[in-house]
Amino acid sequence: MSSQPGTVRVPQEERTRAMRARLLEATVECLVERGFSGTSTTLVSERAGVSRGAQLHHFPTKNALVVAAVEHLTEVRGAELEKAAAALPTGRRRTRAVLQMLADHFTSPVFTAALELWVAARTDETLLAAVAPLEQRVGRQTHRLTVELLGADESRPGVRELVQATLDLVRGLGLANTITDDARRRRRILDQWAVALDDALADDDLQGETA
Repeated sequence: MSSQPGTVRVPQEERTRAMRARLLEATVECLVERGFSGTSTTLVSERAGVSRGAQLHHFPTKNALVVAAVEHLTEVRGAELEKAAAALPTGRRRTRAVLQMLADHFTSPVFTAALELWVAARTDETLLAAVAPLEQRVGRQTHRLTVELLGADESRPGVRELVQATLDLVRGLGLANTITDDARRRRRILDQWAVALDDALADDDLQGETA
């Protein structure tokens, strides 16, 4: 039977891809709003506007759904950072802008959803097996991007540790933000760290070895 004139038939593959995307986005939203324990496959399918049968066909269990969401989150987090990096200014305010970009990332809903997965994975071996390698990949990508944006020379002693300390700092601030929004304090800390980081990266005598 032919389709009606003027109608456009969407290929099955494209419809399936769009449906999966809705399910994964709904999973992330549920993780942010309700946490891992409050996220259920039924709630996700309702939010995504997908039938229960279709959801179960693609993701038969909560863990299957969440593991797919982990992979989705990895892609989203990487794309968000790359997009933000492209808009960074040049000049003397660049370091502070890099820190703000990282802080924005680690206080975003995407980070909150990822945090829920980290906590759940601590006591769930199946989830941990999916989360751990992806988080390692995200960590390497974020470290590489930070090095590039700061123009840091990691062949110099101590520079790699400075970059890692920077990431540990903004990640810690992001974690604190999940309890209470303390943007003013966060700005002051980042202001001071930007000054210290600029001084350290410009210091030809920087030494990272311990005595």
